[in-house]
Amino acid sequence: MSATEHPAPSGVAMSDLLASCAAAKEVSTPPARPEPEPEPATECPAERSEEHPEAA
Repeated sequence: MSATEHPAPSGVAMSDLLASCAAAKEVSTPPARPEPEPEPATECPAERSEEHPEAA
């Protein structure tokens, strides 16, 4: 193909091509894993009484 020749148009609009690529990406990407929930903090009663003797 010389520099003056242009490829024949495919008949697909660029917006349709981009939309199909975006849709293909969405359906081929697995969903993200949910973030693990942090475990609630637990206090040992013995530690609490040492920190705050008046609370015991």
